[in-house]
Amino acid sequence: MNRFRPSPPEAHAADKKCTTRRHALGVLGAGIAALAAGPAFAQPAPFPNRVVRIVPFGSPGGPMDAIARVYAEKLKARWNQPVIVEARPGASGTIAADAVAKAAPDGYTVLLTLPLTHINNVVLQPKLPYDPVKDFEPLSQLATGGPMLIARASAPFSTVREFVAYAKAHPGVSYGTWGNGSNAHLFGELLARQNHIDLVHVPYKAEAAAHNDMFGEALGVAWANPATARGLAQAGRIKVLGITGRQRVRSMPNVPTFTEQGFAGFDLDSWIGVYAPARTPQPVLDEWSLALREITKLPDIQERLAGYGFEPLGSTPAEFRAGYKADFPRVADLIKAAGVTPE
Repeated sequence: MNRFRPSPPEAHAADKKCTTRRHALGVLGAGIAALAAGPAFAQPAPFPNRVVRIVPFGSPGGPMDAIARVYAEKLKARWNQPVIVEARPGASGTIAADAVAKAAPDGYTVLLTLPLTHINNVVLQPKLPYDPVKDFEPLSQLATGGPMLIARASAPFSTVREFVAYAKAHPGVSYGTWGNGSNAHLFGELLARQNHIDLVHVPYKAEAAAHNDMFGEALGVAWANPATARGLAQAGRIKVLGITGRQRVRSMPNVPTFTEQGFAGFDLDSWIGVYAPARTPQPVLDEWSLALREITKLPDIQERLAGYGFEPLGSTPAEFRAGYKADFPRVADLIKAAGVTPE
């Protein structure tokens, strides 16, 4: 007897209906998955495809703002996209740095800054709202150039040594800087400590405000970034008493360094660098870094940086990272030597 009887017709119909239902559900599921995933060969939009922002250290109209605008102009032409400069002054640069640290990590917001936000403040402000190493990706160190000690053109001294002699005879001479913990502040305190003179530090949100008070004789002397010092010197409004850092600058070759004038510990170079937020995609970091290096190598940019009193660099991210990490112990030593304590 045949144990395997043929299925009745209604069973065949049920199986066919079930198979059709499973096929329809499979097609529907595949369609939903395809819609969720997007086009099969979709690629991310090329960077950049919208407005890019550079956030410089300092106030609008200051030297970092001016340099940021020089680069913004070149980047706009290179990328054919708007590149705007959006200064966020105050709090010794931490407002600008914090804004970029918390920006979307997509490359559309970067920071142009000095060592204050990434090295000095680490020691002097233990409760920073950002981590200068973990929250940023270095893109390029554009240039180096140390702060300069300046005085009114009518001041009765023309060199650092003459100023020290004047300060000994007139205790309580004030000097202005662009913030607590800046290299200018540290160098001012080091000068006072080494030479046993009484100097009073007056910090400002922007160096221009310090210079205005110096011209109004509310301050004895002030510090200036190379760009500002060169412009004021050319206008005959100031004397540049000395330059910090390891060497003289091309734009003011007659101004000696502090080291040349017999003052030790002032050979720490400052720099201008650009950072992106951490977790920015590597292709975007690569595009930024390449663009900054190539722009820095342009003859007109080299000329403008040198004219501002800076030595052009245009480093790679690895070179920049190694350089500013090496600065940490040197700045810590300077802070200790200057006797400046954390806020």
